[in-house]
Amino acid sequence: MFFDIGAGELLGLAVLAMILVGPERLPKVAVEAAKMMKKLRALSQTATAELKENLGPGFENLQPADLHPKTFVKKQLAHLMEDKPMARTRRPEARIDPDLI
Repeated sequence: MFFDIGAGELLGLAVLAMILVGPERLPKVAVEAAKMMKKLRALSQTATAELKENLGPGFENLQPADLHPKTFVKKQLAHLMEDKPMARTRRPEARIDPDLI
């Protein structure tokens, strides 16, 4: 599910919201929360589009998840390593461009 929230946790959050907000105001709060999520989604899509535009050619397929440091490093180093399986007796040599360092 969304943000790794299971059905039990979602039900617990709904009950907690009902207690804190009250059953009379809960529909209005839910509508406002949905509007805010819609605005946040539009904002993130706009920011991603502007980032792609400002980075220029070569970044057309950029995804926000690609900017996570661990994912970024894995993608950058993937093409530097040989596709051969690792031998037990010899460590594979990385092909690193000195201009990248």
